[in-house]
Amino acid sequence: MDRLAPFGLILRGGFRAEPADGAPAGTATVLLVGNAGPDLWRRSGEAFRDQPDAMDVWTKRVMDPIGDSVGAAVLYPFGGPPYNPFQRWAKRAEGLHSSPLGILIHPEYGLWHAYRAALCFADRVPVPEMPPGDNPCSACAGKPCLSACPVSAFSEAEGYDVPACAAHLRTEDGADCMGLGCRARRACPLGRDVVYDPGQAAFHMQAFLRAR
Repeated sequence: MDRLAPFGLILRGGFRAEPADGAPAGTATVLLVGNAGPDLWRRSGEAFRDQPDAMDVWTKRVMDPIGDSVGAAVLYPFGGPPYNPFQRWAKRAEGLHSSPLGILIHPEYGLWHAYRAALCFADRVPVPEMPPGDNPCSACAGKPCLSACPVSAFSEAEGYDVPACAAHLRTEDGADCMGLGCRARRACPLGRDVVYDPGQAAFHMQAFLRAR
């Protein structure tokens, strides 16, 4: 969709809605909108810097008119509870897989991508073909993401220790993660050429910490 590009947003695939998907009644097609790499920040970051919920406000301001223009209802991953099941929808749309960090991993973008909105159509509109792929984490023998965290907040057995992570970020030693993004996330070998800009990474880390 050409209307997305000026804002650094991209079409992230879609699917034919089924009752189990949890889309609004009468939805025939769901198309997901999101971003990958630093493009969104470089194009639109000034609109939501230094404001706690500004990215959500900005996303609605951008996406609501786009939804109206194409005749689609727009749903968002924020504004709950209850929350729309974007991670489940993402796996339907692009065949992504869960990484050891819990973030969905993309074969090209690695962990440097996100979903911002879903366009829900009553009609069967064309869906971009996104061929499913194997889980790249299965072939990653070293799994550096699990050993890079300075407080060992991630493990395959116990998942994500959110309190330990948040406590570390509030210390002087947490400045690296706060300023450049999660060290475990940065350790992933995929998507090294689309890592978020420092300002973008810091924005998300600050939002994470405020939520805790």
